[in-house]
Order: sequence, then structure tokens, then C-alpha cells
Amino acid sequence: MGNRLTRSRHIENSGGVSHKVAENIQTAVSGSNGSKDHSAYQVASELNVVDGGEKDSLGNKSGEDLKKHDTLKIPDDFLCPISLELMRDPVIVATGQTYERSYMQRWIDTGNSTCPKTQQKLEHLTLTPNYVLRSLITQWCAEHKVEQPTGLANGRIKKSDGSFRDVSGDMAPIQAIVRKLSSRLIEERRAAVSEVRSLSKRSTDNRILIAGAGAIPVLVNLLTSEDTSIQENAVTSILNLSIYENNKALIMLAGAVPSIVQVLRAGSVEARENAAATLFSLSLADENKIIIGASGAIPALVELLENGSTRGKKDAATALFNLCIYQGNKGRAVRAGIITALLKMLTDSRNCMVDEALTILSVLASNQEAKVAIVKASTIPVLIDLLRTGLPRNKENASAILLSLCKRDPENLACISRLGAVIPLTELAKNGTERAKRKATSMLEHLRRLQQN
Repeated sequence: MGNRLTRSRHIENSGGVSHKVAENIQTAVSGSNGSKDHSAYQVASELNVVDGGEKDSLGNKSGEDLKKHDTLKIPDDFLCPISLELMRDPVIVATGQTYERSYMQRWIDTGNSTCPKTQQKLEHLTLTPNYVLRSLITQWCAEHKVEQPTGLANGRIKKSDGSFRDVSGDMAPIQAIVRKLSSRLIEERRAAVSEVRSLSKRSTDNRILIAGAGAIPVLVNLLTSEDTSIQENAVTSILNLSIYENNKALIMLAGAVPSIVQVLRAGSVEARENAAATLFSLSLADENKIIIGASGAIPALVELLENGSTRGKKDAATALFNLCIYQGNKGRAVRAGIITALLKMLTDSRNCMVDEALTILSVLASNQEAKVAIVKASTIPVLIDLLRTGLPRNKENASAILLSLCKRDPENLACISRLGAVIPLTELAKNGTERAKRKATSMLEHLRRLQQN
């Protein structure tokens, strides 16, 4: 895929791809006798920990780690009762129960004052580090060669080489800024969210610290602010925070997607651009493609693709390409009018987004509903013209799309033949890129068989 469709220009390279929240909460919260812990299930549902959809696997490193965990029984005491994930920073609440700090903090931030598991009222909201359990988890991970969850713990950040960096001195000022995000004074909120945006852009450490200070739920609330500056800086802060892989789950957990989609629909030019870029970033986690696709994001992205600024169109294209990798989102995109939008991009005399349009069409063309819409929109003549006049990469993608359209479809194949595709395909089979040669050769073989029948 072209560089413009594999990373956002707004986002620094995050180095990761996928992060899993939980797979099957109903099964996991059942006790040994099969009875369900209703309170834990209710909490997880309230915090939107899961969305019940199946996730595709892209075979990346994180996926391999998850497979390793699937074949290895993790002791129940090592799992957070809310997220059902291996804990990295276990904390004890007033009732004596232990939870992962970030999830318990989220529970408290949403206005709850009870223990999620026992439903007892918490006498205080202090979260006390469970050093003994953390040590046991560390030992268990070492013994079973399981990579220990990384992130902020006890004022230290675990680096990729396994060592720790002390960031305790940076925590207090960041916590002070995060507290001001909830100030009653709009001037303080405006200044604080601007500072969070700036800090979250600078470094991974800052992204970890800001999320650890509980900023994400507050930033999500600020997405609905009527103040344009606050809304722009809030959505851009969430975009920056999402670069750190572990923050993606926290953003989804905070229920951010509906508010991001609303910004995408009705925000300022900059806010809409960065909302699209945020959806792209979050959709890098496979399970999020399903959630985002079901949220109403795709019609809003198609509208931005048609009518947005140049940068907005590119961000929308990037997000739509990534979301349409998931089969269930292809039909949504077609019904939202994406084929018409892509055809306009292909025939735009400025020729500035042909590559993006072709790349998205090549992903959609395997879907039957999309194939029908592509043909109905009279896209085939445009694709054949690109075989003659396009850049090498355009020719490659155009041939791939045409091949998808004619497979098991004699009518489309006959149309391609009538429109004079044989000559440019023959040229491409000789002088195109390696992929273009394969696609063109296959197309020519299909056309020869058609003539023989």
C-alpha cells in the first residue's frame, strides 16, 4: 500500500499494531461452578471493556503474544476482575480486592464509590499498590517467558530493554495539569487542554504519564465542549495519546468513539481532520475496526472524503482504507456512497488522490456488494484508461481491481474486452511492476478463455 495509506501524517511512528482488551467476558467472569459474577459482568459492560465481536488476526507480534497467553493458563489472581487482563500495576481498594490501577481509576472517575466485585461501599478511594502480587506476576512472567505488561508503575516506566526509568519527578506537574482539565473556569480548561496537547505530542513518556494521571476520560468529556479551541485540542490530545499502544484500549474503554464521530461530523476543519486521524490510529487494533465500523463513523468519513479539506480527505481515505480491511465494514462503506466519492477522485483533473482511491477500491473489490456498485458507477472505463495513462503503481492497482471484478463474472469480463483492455494489458504484462505483470497476465488468460467459448 502507498505510504499515505499506511500511516497518518499527523501521527508519529508508534512501532506497534494491536492491543487486546478482552475476548469473552461472560465466560471469564464465571466462577468454577459456572455461576456468573453478575457484579463484575455489569462493571465490565458499563465500562465498555468488550464489544462481543470477533477480531481478525494480522499475525503481528502482539497477536503471537496473545496466542502464547491463550495456550498458557494465567492464574486467576493475576487477572484484573474488570478487564480480565494480566495486571501490570495491581492496586488494593478499601474492601481488600485487587484491580489493575487504570481500570479501577476509570471506575472511580465515572462517579462510582463501590467495589466492582463485591458491590460494598468503599470507605475511602485510596488505591494502594499491591507489591506482593506485582512481584509474583513478575516471577511468573519470567518463569513462563511471557513478556510482562509495560507502562507506568510506581513512578517508573519500563523500557523496551527491561530496565526502568524513574519519572516520579514528572508525575506531579502532569497530574496538576490533568486536574485543571475539570476546572469550573473555562480559561483554565482551555489552557490545560492546550498544554496536554503539547505534552502528548513530545514523547512516549508523556503519553504514558498523562494517561496514568487519568486524563483520557476527562478529554473524552471535553470532546462535546461548545468551545472550538477546547474541542480541537481535546481530539488532538487523544490522537497523540493513541500513538502509545496501551492507550488505545483506555481510549476505547472511556467510550470515546461516539464523541469522536460527532466531532468528525460537526467540528471545525482541524478538529474533523484530527478526528479522522484518531479513528485511523484506533482502528490499527483489529477489534476496534468492528466497534468503529458499527459506530456510524464510516458515513461521516465518506462525507469528509468528498467534501473535506485536502488534508481531511487524505485522513479520511487512510481511515476508510484501514476500516475496510474488515469484511463487515465494506458493505457499510458502499452504502455510505464511497464508490461515487472514489470515482470523483479518479477523474479529478488535479490527479492528487488517484493512488488513495485505487488502493481503497482494490480492498473493496473482493466484496460482492462493492463489485456491483463499482460496475454500476461506470468505473471500468476509467480503470482501463488508467491502464494506458496512469503511473506504474496506478496501473498495478487498476489491473488488480479489474481482475477482481471479472472473476466468476463473464458479463464484466466481456465489458472489459469490448472496451479495448487487451492492448494496455498486453503492454503491462511485459513492462509493468512484478505485481502488475501477474495481474495483467491473469486478466489476459481470462479474456482468451472468453474468446474461446
